[in-house]
Amino acid sequence: MSAPEPTMSHAGAPVGGLLVLVDPVARRLDGESVRIAKDVLSAGAAAKICLPDSQEEFARALARRGHRRPVVVGDDGALVRAVGLLHGEPGAGDGAVSLVPVGPAGSLSLARSLGVPLSAVFAARAALDGVTRPRDLLVDECGAVVLGGLRIAAPPAPAVRRAGGYRSLLRTLLPAPATARDAGRPVQSLRVEVDGVVLVDEGRPVEDVAVRTREDGGPARVVVRFPGGAPLAGAGETVTVSVAGPGAAFRYRADHAPPGPPVRRRTWTRHPGAWSLTLPRG
Repeated sequence: MSAPEPTMSHAGAPVGGLLVLVDPVARRLDGESVRIAKDVLSAGAAAKICLPDSQEEFARALARRGHRRPVVVGDDGALVRAVGLLHGEPGAGDGAVSLVPVGPAGSLSLARSLGVPLSAVFAARAALDGVTRPRDLLVDECGAVVLGGLRIAAPPAPAVRRAGGYRSLLRTLLPAPATARDAGRPVQSLRVEVDGVVLVDEGRPVEDVAVRTREDGGPARVVVRFPGGAPLAGAGETVTVSVAGPGAAFRYRADHAPPGPPVRRRTWTRHPGAWSLTLPRG
């Protein structure tokens, strides 16, 4: 049975108005875009402008938003932070979040992939008069959220240096014990399970694992790539990646953010329609 078609509705300014959360990094890096966003939003709706100086102030302001719809002015990290804070609240999927992307181009990859305009003017107008689209979340066992997708890639090959007439190998990234070499490409040994069924078992060199939510809803997509071989694809509600052996671990990038610390096991579970984003009409 195919997944139901996700619904879209006109957002419009809510009765309670907007809570405009301006990330401190955005204020520091691009004050002009922040000013434009504030002017457009304030002209179109009753907007409470909040300028938190820390993540703690950001969280407190969001928790006290009342009936105001949150509009995040900042980069991908600010959006992920807001959705993570909202996740778990009763009816979190019923309210929409808006984003006005402000930050370096490299910090807006998630916004671009979600369809948010990178122009402060167009994004602010979408927050005022766009459409609301529900989206899935991936949530791990620690409560961290993934809005778009994640990627596990093998660490780069060790660097080779000449010292004192001899060649020495210097490993530049952890974790070395879980890493192997196959046909000149970096690989690692991973066990990948989808809905409890083993998709890839340890012992087969893995080059890359990607897990993504689907824009149209439905099970999360999993693609495993191997050196010199065809990729293997799957789909499911839960995805578990693990390693065995002393010292073995892997690192992953979620929503284009820098990789976190090495882990030995991680499970992501799909939460259908767990949040909503406002996007331009048409």
